[in-house]
Amino acid sequence: MLQLEEGKRIEVETNHDYAIVAITKHGTDLARKLQDAFQQADLFYMAKFEKGDEEERGAFLFTGSVRLLLPDLFRTYKGIILIISLGAVVRMIAPILKDKKTDPGVVVIDDKGQHVISVLSGHLGGANELTREVAEMLGAQPVITTASDVQKTIAVDLFGKRFGWIWDSAEKLTPVSASVVNEESVAIIQESGETGWWLYGQPLPGHIKTYSSIVEALSEKPDAALVVTHRLLQPSEKGILQNGVLYRPKVIVLGIGCNRGTSQEEIESVIKETLQDLQFSIKSVKAICSIDIKKDEEGLISAAESLGCEFRVYSPAELNSVTLKEPSETVFKYTGAYGVSEPAAMLYSGAEELEVVKRKSGNVTISVALIPIQSREKERESV
Repeated sequence: MLQLEEGKRIEVETNHDYAIVAITKHGTDLARKLQDAFQQADLFYMAKFEKGDEEERGAFLFTGSVRLLLPDLFRTYKGIILIISLGAVVRMIAPILKDKKTDPGVVVIDDKGQHVISVLSGHLGGANELTREVAEMLGAQPVITTASDVQKTIAVDLFGKRFGWIWDSAEKLTPVSASVVNEESVAIIQESGETGWWLYGQPLPGHIKTYSSIVEALSEKPDAALVVTHRLLQPSEKGILQNGVLYRPKVIVLGIGCNRGTSQEEIESVIKETLQDLQFSIKSVKAICSIDIKKDEEGLISAAESLGCEFRVYSPAELNSVTLKEPSETVFKYTGAYGVSEPAAMLYSGAEELEVVKRKSGNVTISVALIPIQSREKERESV
């Protein structure tokens, strides 16, 4: 539902993640030009500038103040590009702002298309990236004021995001970000996950140091820390999080075999118990893997959906390509593979050794592997 007519909300079908909005004659011409280049955006401009081809190009006409339309756009789109003066935009969006983790990215363009300005949700909302993209399309000057971008340093709230890393908690994002941009001593401790997180073609800033362990970093008493690990921290290590952010890389692979009809609840119970025993975070689970005869196993599919991870199955031939220490003739008799959980976990992860070889609990057999850093590097190189 969008308020395209004053005093009336209309149900319309929006098609993309981004909206381009204009309220002047020149702004409308610029918006149409931008939509031609940026085809993943819906277009909105005032009805008095109607051209006659709006339905064909997927443009929406509105009447009345754009201020009435903005709340609906905020709820509908990932990013909003406004060809409106910056001051007017600031006044109009101020009452509808909620939280930087949920507000869309907002970008402003001047009426002549000379400057593209990142206004809101530069990092989490993607406005900085959108600003660069739109500026390149228009041949305009991008204007980005986020300190980490200007200083070419680490954006704490985006650290590892392109790899799928997630935070354990967002509580310390702001103070740790302050430490980074204020050039206080910052420790980076990485135990797992991808290593290609530094994108600038220059060394790390001098105030940011990498450490091989949390204990080593704690001994030097940094002002802030970024910790990348799949492990649950020990009590002696948790001091690093007094001003630190804990990132969970997606590196845990679960190979699972189960009896037909095993419930999601039983499968998840075994997963949680196994990971707790290993002192691994469930947030780092990358995939659940099994044999292809389980491709429609509802318990496995639902467990993967619940964990927000991939569900991958392999053929018996693929599973048999992995050398097992204890191949099972019984499993082979019923499945055509000499093992399910072990080779499935090893195939997906690329690991040579398993963290849990084969653990049976009730109707479930589980193996656990970690994706080695070098495997993640190879995976990226092949993309």
